[in-house]
Amino acid sequence: MSACDSCPSKAGCTSQSTCPSANGEAQRSSAPTVEPSNANTDIKKVIGVASGKGGVGKSFVTSALAVLLARKGYKVGIMDADVTGPSIPRAFGLKETLTATEENHIVPASTKTGIKAVSLNLLTDDEESPVIWRGPVISGLVRQFWTDVDWGTLDVLLIDMPPGTGDVPLTVFQSLPVDGIVMVSTPQDLVSMIVSKARNMASMMNVPVLGLVENMSYIICPHCGEKMSLFGSDDVLEESTKKAGLDILDKLPMDPSSTKLVDSGNVEDLEADILANTVKAIEDLL
Repeated sequence: MSACDSCPSKAGCTSQSTCPSANGEAQRSSAPTVEPSNANTDIKKVIGVASGKGGVGKSFVTSALAVLLARKGYKVGIMDADVTGPSIPRAFGLKETLTATEENHIVPASTKTGIKAVSLNLLTDDEESPVIWRGPVISGLVRQFWTDVDWGTLDVLLIDMPPGTGDVPLTVFQSLPVDGIVMVSTPQDLVSMIVSKARNMASMMNVPVLGLVENMSYIICPHCGEKMSLFGSDDVLEESTKKAGLDILDKLPMDPSSTKLVDSGNVEDLEADILANTVKAIEDLL
C-alpha cells in the first residue's frame, strides 16, 4: 500500500507528483541538509533524548545526564526543544531572561555548575503562559536554538526533545547534526508499540540509537529495602527492546528525593548513583 492509499485527501488530490509522502521525501536522505551553527559555536557531539510518549521522565533523564557529564569535567549544554512543555529551567532553578549579543545571537543561561541552557521559558515573562503555536513555528524556533545561540565550545549538547514522532523531532533529526539519541520509556505493556515507532523513526532518519533508559522501573521499600516493580514484570520492556534492536542501558527507580530536587530547582545536587551506562555510551562517542 502506498502513502497515497491511506491519505484522507486522496479523492480530491491533484498534487501526487509533488507530494512529499507520495515521493518518500518524509524520510531522511543519506546526505541530510544540516543547518550550520554560528561562528561562535563549537560542539563536539549532539545527543538527543527522546521518548515515544510523554510523562516518562525524559526531561529528568536529560537533566541528570547533563549533571553527571559536567561532574566528569565535560562542557555541557542543554537545548530545551520541548517547546510546548519546557521544564529544564525549573529543574535547574533558572529564572533569568536570556539576552542577545551585538550580533543578535542568543546568550544561553548558565547553571550553578556551568551547564549552558536555552529554553523558551527563558525568553518569556511568565513561565506559565501556554505556547499556542503551530508546528512550523515551533520547528523554526528549534532551528534558531541551533543557528542563533552562541553555545561556545561544548563537549556535548543534549537536546530535550518533545515526545512522539511529529514536527519537532523531525526538524531535529533533519536540521541538526545529531550523533545519537537516548530513548526513555517506562516498563509498561503499551511501550512495545511506542518504542518500536520511535526506534523506526530514528532508523528512517539514519540516526543511531545509543540505547534505552527504563525510568520508573521500580521502587525501594523504605522499611525492608525490597525492590518492587511498579508496572509488573521486567520482561515486558526487555522483550520489546530486543525486538526493536535496542539495549536497556540503565533502569531508574521512582525516587521521591530526586523528584524533590527537580521540583525545587536543585537537580545539580543529585547524589543518586544512576545512568552510569548511559553516560559511558555518550563518552564513547567523544
